[in-house]
Amino acid sequence: MISGVKAWLIYFWYYFEIQFSQIFIYWAIGIVIGSIISVFAKDKIHKFFLYIEKKNLGILGIFIASLLGIASPLCMYGTIPIAASFSKKGMKDDMLASFMMSSILLNPQLLIHTSALGMKVMLIRLNSCILVGFIAGLLIRIFYKKKSFFRFDKLYEIHNHDTDPNILMRLLKNIGRNIKATGPYFLAGIVLSVLFQMYVPGSFVENMFGNNGFGVLMAATIGVPLYVCGGGTIPLLQEWLSKGMSLGAATSFMITGPSTKITNLGALKIVLGMKNFIIYLLYVMISSLIFGLIINLVF
Repeated sequence: MISGVKAWLIYFWYYFEIQFSQIFIYWAIGIVIGSIISVFAKDKIHKFFLYIEKKNLGILGIFIASLLGIASPLCMYGTIPIAASFSKKGMKDDMLASFMMSSILLNPQLLIHTSALGMKVMLIRLNSCILVGFIAGLLIRIFYKKKSFFRFDKLYEIHNHDTDPNILMRLLKNIGRNIKATGPYFLAGIVLSVLFQMYVPGSFVENMFGNNGFGVLMAATIGVPLYVCGGGTIPLLQEWLSKGMSLGAATSFMITGPSTKITNLGALKIVLGMKNFIIYLLYVMISSLIFGLIINLVF
């Protein structure tokens, strides 16, 4: 007779293997494509951003800035020094805010990870992140037209790791760093989703994150302490959605999570100051609730 512990391990491994086989390919493709963009296209994206700013496209420029923020593969600690250099070259805060906000929320690697949840969820995440970044830029344009929103003078230099003269080695090193940075969280996310599947009934998820305002609010709230790495949350979201989490609640979680990730908050606090930092947090919570409720109404 199989012992209780052995039976538990077999049961656990069965669900772990299913989750891993479903999501691993998206994680791996996301790693490779994210690294390719970082090594071969990062500088081109940033040069195009400067080019757009010089064209004085107004509101259209803010929208394009949000798109470029999502296309940029940099983390927030890499994005802020770039934004600071743009600011020194005369770029306005509205475009910088749009670029930085969408960059916080999404990048090419995370977008591919999200496709593991289905095309509908991926498109909802993509469009909501674009709009949250765009609206952030519009608000800065309206309310901070005659004063600065950012304080880039308090920045310190960020080391650029992509410096190997051999382009292939540069790419492989970038892939290695991405695996090291996201791999443990990816596996931890699968473990948590398996435990969730084993011990949490579907009715609990449906009641907690179902198609109502309370579910959206709860998803926005737990996104603050629970979100550590984008790839690590995909298995959890997959499990929650399968057990009744509404698309609106998932959207809210996908907005507040990366926006309030502790590493991102630490970087933003440096360049915002306390007053603007609080404004940022309020914007994140309000926009996540609004977008979550809208998604529930539409779907």
